[in-house]
Amino acid sequence: MITSTKHKTEVTNISSHGIWLFYERKEYFLPYSEFPWFKDAKVQHILNVETPSENHFFWPDLDIDLSLDSINNPGKYPLVAS
Repeated sequence: MITSTKHKTEVTNISSHGIWLFYERKEYFLPYSEFPWFKDAKVQHILNVETPSENHFFWPDLDIDLSLDSINNPGKYPLVAS
């Protein structure tokens, strides 16, 4: 796992409902209903998260890029374009 020393990011839990991401001393829940790409992913791929810049997360094995805003406000980022 590649992480910035300033912005430590870690997946702390994976459950049947979603994943928990720890960043900047705070934990965020990513439910599969809002972030379905993680649901059937291999554990090793979910755990391999990078923080290329502040408030930006990248899972290289899954080719998933997420901002902290999209995690906090998933309704602003619909899964299907209209």
